Amino acid sequence: MSTSSPEAVKKLLENMQTDLRSLSMECKKKFPPVKEAAESGIVKIKTIAARNTDILAALKENSSEVVQPFLMGCGTKEPKITQLCLAAIQRLMSHEVVSEAAAGNIINMLWQLMENGLEELKLLQTVLVLLTTNTVVHDEVLSKAIVLCFRLHFTKDNITNNTAAATVRQVVTVVFERMVAEDERFKGIVEQPPPVQGNTNRRSVSTLRPSAKDAYMLFQDLCQLVNADAPYWLVGMTEMTRTFGLELLESVLNDFPGVFLQHQEFSFLLKERVCPLVIKLFSPNIKFRQGSSSAASPAPVEKPYFPICMRLLRVVSVLIKHFYSLLVTECEIFLSLLVKFLDGEKPQWLRAVAVESVHRLCVQPHLLRSFCQSYDMKQHSTKVFRDIVNALGSFIQSLFIVPNAGNTAAVSAPAGGSGSGAQGTAQGGPGTGGVSGNLTTQAAFEYRGTWIPLMTVSVQGSAKATYLEMLDKVEPPSIPEGYAMSVAFSALLDLVRGITSMIERELAMEEEAAAEFREAHPDKEWQLQPGAHLVWEEMVSACWCGLLAALSLLLDASTDETATENILKAELTMASLCGRLGLVTPRDAFITAICKASLPPHYTLTALSSNTANLSSKAYSIQGQSVQIISPSSESHQQVVAVGQPLTAQPQGTVVLTAKNIQCMRTLLNLAHCHGAVLGTSWQLVLATLQHLVWILGLKPGVGGALKPGRAVEGPSTVLTTAVMTDLPVISNILSRLFESSQYLDDVSLHHLINALCSLSLEAMEMAYGNNKEPSLFAVAKLLETGLVNMDRIEILWRPLTGHLLEVCQHPNSRMREWGAEALTALIKAGLAYKHDPPLAQNQRLQLLLLNPLKELSNVLHADIRQKQLESVLQILQSQGDSLGPGWPLVLGVIGAIRNDQGESLIRTAFQCLQLVVTDFLPTMPCTCLQIVVDVAGSFGLQNQELNISLTSIGLLWNISDYFFQRGEAITQELGREEEALQKQAQEKGETLNRPFHPAPPFDCLWLCLYAKLGELCVDPRPAVRKSAGQTLFSTIAAHGTLLQQPTWHIVIWKVLFHLLDCVRTSSTTADKEKIESGGGNILIHHSRDTAEKQWAETWVLTLAGVARIFNTRRYLLQQLGDFFEAWEVLLNHIQSAALSKNNEVSLAALKSFQEILQIVTPVKDSDKAGDAFAAMGVPPVLIDPLSASGPGRPLVRSDSLVERLTRYNGAELQAPPPGEESALEDSALWWSAWNTWYRTGTDSTRPPSGPTEKLSFIPSQPFLTALIQIFPALYQHIKANFSMEDLKKLGVILHGAVSVPISSDASPFILPSYTEAVLTSLQEAVLTSLDVLQKAICVGPENLQVMYPAIFEQLLLFVEFSCKPPQYGRMETKHVANAKYNQAEWVALNYVPFAERSLEVMVDLYHKTACHKAVINEKVLQNIIKTLRMPLGLKYACPSESTWKLAVSSLLKVLSIGLPVARQHASSGKFDTMWPELANAFEDFLFTKSTPPDNLSIQEFQKNEAIDVEVVQLISTEILPFANFIPKDFVGQIMAMLNRGSIHSQSPSFTEAEIDVRMREEFSKVCFETLLQFSFSNKVSTPQEGYISRMALSVLLKRSQDVLRRYVEDERLSGRCPLPRQQVTEIIFVLKAISTLMDSLKKTQPENVDGNTWAQVIALYPTLVECITCSSSEVSSALKEALGPFKDFMQPPVSRVQNGES
Repeated sequence: MSTSSPEAVKKLLENMQTDLRSLSMECKKKFPPVKEAAESGIVKIKTIAARNTDILAALKENSSEVVQPFLMGCGTKEPKITQLCLAAIQRLMSHEVVSEAAAGNIINMLWQLMENGLEELKLLQTVLVLLTTNTVVHDEVLSKAIVLCFRLHFTKDNITNNTAAATVRQVVTVVFERMVAEDERFKGIVEQPPPVQGNTNRRSVSTLRPSAKDAYMLFQDLCQLVNADAPYWLVGMTEMTRTFGLELLESVLNDFPGVFLQHQEFSFLLKERVCPLVIKLFSPNIKFRQGSSSAASPAPVEKPYFPICMRLLRVVSVLIKHFYSLLVTECEIFLSLLVKFLDGEKPQWLRAVAVESVHRLCVQPHLLRSFCQSYDMKQHSTKVFRDIVNALGSFIQSLFIVPNAGNTAAVSAPAGGSGSGAQGTAQGGPGTGGVSGNLTTQAAFEYRGTWIPLMTVSVQGSAKATYLEMLDKVEPPSIPEGYAMSVAFSALLDLVRGITSMIERELAMEEEAAAEFREAHPDKEWQLQPGAHLVWEEMVSACWCGLLAALSLLLDASTDETATENILKAELTMASLCGRLGLVTPRDAFITAICKASLPPHYTLTALSSNTANLSSKAYSIQGQSVQIISPSSESHQQVVAVGQPLTAQPQGTVVLTAKNIQCMRTLLNLAHCHGAVLGTSWQLVLATLQHLVWILGLKPGVGGALKPGRAVEGPSTVLTTAVMTDLPVISNILSRLFESSQYLDDVSLHHLINALCSLSLEAMEMAYGNNKEPSLFAVAKLLETGLVNMDRIEILWRPLTGHLLEVCQHPNSRMREWGAEALTALIKAGLAYKHDPPLAQNQRLQLLLLNPLKELSNVLHADIRQKQLESVLQILQSQGDSLGPGWPLVLGVIGAIRNDQGESLIRTAFQCLQLVVTDFLPTMPCTCLQIVVDVAGSFGLQNQELNISLTSIGLLWNISDYFFQRGEAITQELGREEEALQKQAQEKGETLNRPFHPAPPFDCLWLCLYAKLGELCVDPRPAVRKSAGQTLFSTIAAHGTLLQQPTWHIVIWKVLFHLLDCVRTSSTTADKEKIESGGGNILIHHSRDTAEKQWAETWVLTLAGVARIFNTRRYLLQQLGDFFEAWEVLLNHIQSAALSKNNEVSLAALKSFQEILQIVTPVKDSDKAGDAFAAMGVPPVLIDPLSASGPGRPLVRSDSLVERLTRYNGAELQAPPPGEESALEDSALWWSAWNTWYRTGTDSTRPPSGPTEKLSFIPSQPFLTALIQIFPALYQHIKANFSMEDLKKLGVILHGAVSVPISSDASPFILPSYTEAVLTSLQEAVLTSLDVLQKAICVGPENLQVMYPAIFEQLLLFVEFSCKPPQYGRMETKHVANAKYNQAEWVALNYVPFAERSLEVMVDLYHKTACHKAVINEKVLQNIIKTLRMPLGLKYACPSESTWKLAVSSLLKVLSIGLPVARQHASSGKFDTMWPELANAFEDFLFTKSTPPDNLSIQEFQKNEAIDVEVVQLISTEILPFANFIPKDFVGQIMAMLNRGSIHSQSPSFTEAEIDVRMREEFSKVCFETLLQFSFSNKVSTPQEGYISRMALSVLLKRSQDVLRRYVEDERLSGRCPLPRQQVTEIIFVLKAISTLMDSLKKTQPENVDGNTWAQVIALYPTLVECITCSSSEVSSALKEALGPFKDFMQPPVSRVQNGES
């Protein structure tokens, strides 16, 4: 019910009347005036009620009168009356019917009551009602009322005191509330701002409105009172306490901050009065040092007083909280003081309340921010915020360090006696009052023996103080142990929580704003407000050192899991905040702290220690007091949960992990997981720590890089308690998740993570050097994990990631590099398999990027790594082979990067890859890679570890060539397109296109590369490879050569084939001649291949044959090349050097190749050449049977007989169409070139060795020489047109040389059937054939060729000489074939007789044809023939073969029968003059040979031989002597002398008696004698001299006969019975026979032809003959009988001279 409602008014009136009545009743006796007043009052009230409608207003107007009776009643000082009056007055007040004047009167009345000490409580109540119900009391009245309350506060009565204190408080509040209400009323009205108040005059309040003025005066006086000065306004104050004054000040400041902030006057008061007051009051606390003796200082120091100090701190808290902005400087002072109060030297209670005050500040982050802005960020200002945090830190440290930290007794004891208390603590141990019993359960901090329990002091985020609220205490309270620590701890946590959440909230808002801005203006940049950031950074910079020091210490000391968790959380949030603000040093410092806490104490970890070093150098001071970051204590009372090995290079003992370490580790994981994005470079610290923990816990990496619990490999095994065992999977899971979450990091953070892992891995690598300890694989495993989860943006991290893993792969520690390779290959495979967007096929760069590390692995020398690499290539091929595209070169590069030092298994794996490529992937790869495939296949051919692979790879090359052949067109097109593109690029860059075999078209280049590779393989050190490669090379060229363009053939010939020939030749000539022992294992090597040289010989043979075949089959094509002639020359040069090589196999094969290329005849010049026709049909030329090819080029079949062959050559010549001029020219040049080669080969191979022959170098074999000579006839057909005498001589030298070459005894049985058979060797046949071809050619050729006849004769005659004088081969000693032992390596001269004899026959035959040719006559061929035949004729029986001299004689006879007529015909020319003496000598040598017939010669044989001699004499008698006129006289004389000698001296002295009659060559003597006589008598003597000769001869003969006979007779006589010597008997018989012959001749001759002298001599013989009759020899007797018989013809009667003269 409202006070103004009619009912209320009515009630009021009734009550007032009742009160007045009661008053008049009470005062009726004692105080009549009062009674009267009361009664008149009743009347007054009634009147007012009757007269006025607004009764209350009227009452108020008349209130002075209405109140008067009551005031008088109070004046009576009667308690009962007074109480009644006061109650009535209060009722009036509550209805607000008291006017100002009345109120003044009431106050005055109350004052009197107060002074009289009456009804004190009622008074207070009345004042309160008066002031609270209305606002009529102002100014002095108000001040009087307030003073009244104050006065009552200081009475002796406790209840009154307390009530008065409460009333004062309420009144003060009311005053200020009125002011606030007044401000509200005048809110809308704009006032003139008051002039600035410059002076301190208290009257300067004229500008204030009434209520404000009251408030101002009141506050000003409160300050005065607290300062112990007289009040200005509260007149009448008698006493006052500071504590109460401070409480009042605090409540006003706390409850009405607006008043001070809005009104300058009040602000002024704050600045000018309150702050100086507070500072002044603080002074005892500042100066006081606990424990310093008062006696020492001259003036006693005022001791700090708890109530005042505590209240001052409360005031300060309020001032700072509300008026910070007004009192910047003052607050700086206050805060500095606060910091000082935390000093260890201050009393314990002071520190406790100071800590509580600090805590109050710490829960107000915005306030802290303001400090930072106002002080820390200003120059020349105290770094207040930093100091507060540092102070807290050093406070906490001091609690651990000060000896009596937890002791309460020390404070209350007198300053001097504090020692005893300290002892007490030391003895009492940790915690007084039996706490030690349940030590473990209570949360506490323990550090180096100091144990401080932890209490719950306040709810998180609010600072509920305990001691700041103890307003009733006068003595300082005792502080329980651990209280200060707990408050400080809460303060720290709240500080961190507040700052971080505030800044993070603002950061989030800013980011949101930025995002909105970007959405709205995508084109513009968002501008940051630098101000805010600067403040945040400054705040963090200012506080982190102190926080870190304190938190680290607490973390180390904490024994409670929750506390630890809180500390860790604080460190974590700070680290993350620093990270977000980009403050690297503090971030790293906090992370380092967490890391250190995760590891066992004193664990050496370089990453961390370096960081701590940075920090500890930043020892910071707080107000001159140095604070050091404390290193962790080692005596930890923690539960041990794991024992493991430290991860260090040197093996150490074990280390212990506690539950707290694990807790810290989890925080670390949490940090990395949730705040990875802001870690930046400190990833390194985090990961290093995790790595060590993982190591100690014995986690090992598994597939994909996840860590699983595994046993430690060596050393004392890791010991894990069950507590931690259950944690391990969780930790391992979190670890994996941590790296999985890297996919949410931005690129920069991801890079930081990768870099950290890399440097971590580098350290692990360093550590693993030089020992085989298990290395730490943490980093490698995690790099793998990180790579795998970030596949979608793999490009940005690929290079650092793989670059590092490649280094790991080269590490000497096998486990380390194995993991490196595992990680790398897994990443590559995953990268290729990942579905990228755009797909890899369209993102060539990415694909190459992914494959590149695979290629880099090829540079690693460790076999296990290469094995891994190749296995992964195999897997990639199997899974992604079809889509490799541009990656092929890299993959092929990897497959091909094999080296011989890598061992078989690697090469085998690589080769598997290659086989897969060739069989499956050739069609899918870009054609540009085909060349690489060829190179790679080639390199497998060249590796020397595994022969089978080499051979198989050559097979692959063949398959590849087949593929080229089949896909030729497609490949050509693709390569063409590629080429154009390259060409374009090259032009743009202004370079020339650089690829092998450049000018050739790309497809041809592909072939050339293939050929070049095979060419390289053809000179491999291993024979099998060479053979296989050679066959493949020539087969591919043969089979697929048609695809090549003509100019390419040029390259094939010069760069491939000739280059190959050069290499083979060089290798063959330098090959080792040492015998190779059987080729390892059980392989036996045939003796024809048991030296490197012999093996190379086979290669040379193959190669040369192959090239020759190509020249043969592709002749038409090659001839169209410009430099065919040079090529031909080079080829011939190769053939020549091969032919001259010291190896029979090679040299013979060279000649075969020579024959092959010479079987080509001038190409037909018409369009449908056989080869082309076939090519057009698509038949590779190889398939055309060379024999079936039509036309003149039909090659020879070697099995034909020589004759056929020759006719075929001639025939071929006749059939060939007349070649065009140039080609004839071209061809003749080619043929002459061939001739020169043949000549050089022949000359060199048949030239005998010079010098001594012990070290016999090399003697060409018979088959070789045969083949060589067999080439000539074919060759000659092409060069005969210009074949000159010079050439013929060259040929002769070669033929002669060839025939002279001996054969080795071990080969002779194959070449010569036996010595006795007269067979020609094939070589000799060939030689004769060559001469035959020549002479036939000369025969049909033009006249000028005939000059060659003599040369041919000369050659033949040379050969004829061999019959008697086998040719010498240099100075070589050869054995006769019959004496050679077949099993010794000797050289055997051939049996040249058959050859010489055949030559002789040929020669006779030839002479028969050519005797009349001018050249033959001029060159004295006949003389030469005779001269040559003289040798066998002279040797006769001494000839090696009997047939020789017989043939020689018959040949001579034949030749003479043809030649003598010619000689006679040309007698006058003198061309035959020299022949005659030669002939005479020949006759003489033969007829009177010096050789004796062999003893075993039979009579028949002898007679046959004699018949031959007779034949010769007959030739003389028929062909020579009849033509004596045309024959030189000397010759005739010689013949005569010869006949003369023959007629007498022809017996051989050695015959037996029995044979004598036969052996005497009687027949021969007879013929000689007859011829002699015939010639003597028959011829018409043309010159006297001639006749003289014959007569002379005859007389000599007769005289000689006479002598023989005489001597015989005498000897016979002397000898008596003894028979005469056989010779003498023979001689006498012969003489007797000669005489009988002579007698016969004389009888036949015309008498006129006989000289008279002759007759005389003949007759003179008679007596001598008669004397011989007495001889005893019967033979002589019979001969004598025959001799004496003819003399009967002389028995004539003598005729007269006249007669004789007439006739």
